[in-house]
Parts: sequence; C-alpha cells; structure tokens
Amino acid sequence: MTDGKLTVLGHLNELRKRLIRIAIALAITTMISFAFWERLFGILIRPAQNTEFVYIELTEMLGTMMQVCLASGIVLAAPYVILQIVLFIAPALTSREKKYLYIALPFIGIMFAGGVVFGYFVLIPPAVNFLISLGSNVVTPQIRIGNYISLITRILLAIGLVFELPVLTTILARIGIVKARWLAGKRRVALLGSFILAAIITPTFDPFNQLLVAIPLIVLYELSIWLAKLFERRDVPVTETALTPDSGR
Repeated sequence: MTDGKLTVLGHLNELRKRLIRIAIALAITTMISFAFWERLFGILIRPAQNTEFVYIELTEMLGTMMQVCLASGIVLAAPYVILQIVLFIAPALTSREKKYLYIALPFIGIMFAGGVVFGYFVLIPPAVNFLISLGSNVVTPQIRIGNYISLITRILLAIGLVFELPVLTTILARIGIVKARWLAGKRRVALLGSFILAAIITPTFDPFNQLLVAIPLIVLYELSIWLAKLFERRDVPVTETALTPDSGR
C-alpha cells in the first residue's frame, strides 16, 4: 500500500512539475507577443477590411490586447506544451508506442497550422462579410473590437484542433486502439457530427459558411479512415508452423 501511495504521489508530483513548466512557457510566449500586439491586431482584423471597430468600455481594449497576446502565446508555446504532455505519458507507453508518438509530433504541429491557415483564409472572410453586411442597408454596423477578436481567435483555435483528427486516429490505429473498419462503420454518425460541429464553430446561420466547415471535416474523417487502414496494427496469428516438433507429441 505504501509503495502504491508513493507511486501515485510521484505521478502527481510529476504532473505538477509539467503544469508549472507549461504555465511558465505560456507566460513567456504571451509576454513576447505583447511586443507585437499591433501586428497581431492588423493580421486578425484584415479579413474585415473597410470596417471601423469601436470599444465601448474603458478596459475593453486592454482586455482585447491581452486576449490576442494570450492566443498568440498558446500557439507559440504549443510545441513545448505538446512535448511536456508526451514526456508525462511516455513512461506508461511501450517502446514501440513511444516511437510512433515521437514520429507524430511534427505532424501535430503541421496539421494545427494547416487548420489555422484554412480558418483564416477560407472560413473567416466569407463569414465576417456575411455578418457585417447582414442588415447594413438598414442600420450602420458598429462592431466591438472585443467581440470580433474573441470570435476570430475562438474559430482559429477550434479549427486548428479539429485538423488534428487524422494524426490522432493514425496514432490510435497504430497502437491498436481503433480500427479502420470501426471508423468506416461510423460514417453516418461522423457525417451528422460534422454538420453539428460546423454549426457550433461557424458564427453564422448561413448554410454556405457551415458547408465551408462541414466539408473539410468530412474529408478529414475520410482521410482518418484511409490513414488508419494504412497504419493500423496487424497482429500476426500464431500458426501451427510456429510450434516445435515436440509440441504435437
């Protein structure tokens, strides 16, 4: 019992160390982002060209600046955060599982960046234009900068995480947790889930904008099935030829 308690306490202590390191890394990258907050603002408001933003609360602009820098800090610290998570769970994995996990690390960053790029260039511009133009012939839109930045950063982070699906399924398939056949059998559920998730992520009720999210999600799921089929673990059955000559006596 004592050894078990010490083991549990050791895991909790290791988790505390990892969380402290992650918090320090986020603090450093967030502070670095403060030096470039104007450029970050310029990048985020670029999809809403010819739009004058306002803030109506005394501290709203300060809070928005902090939100932008925190989002930037999360993106910059993401590789280190992922590394800390991997190092924490690595002792519980076999050497083969560790190898697959380490190989997947670069692809995790690539897919997240791909999701952010897709959201910024494909999803956000039509969604923002739709929302701003909606009813603009009746009233003059005055967009709060805090509301806009909160929406944009939330969409970009969500799309980046969603794009991790193929990498996640590939890892799980390689270590034998999921099978391509099981994923293929859940196509209808995935199709429905893609449209539900698209409705949650997309800030508009416009079907066109929701399709811009739903279609890539469906493609990602199909890619996940293909990758799972390609990389899934195949257990070699024990055959009679593997038996020794004396085993049949």
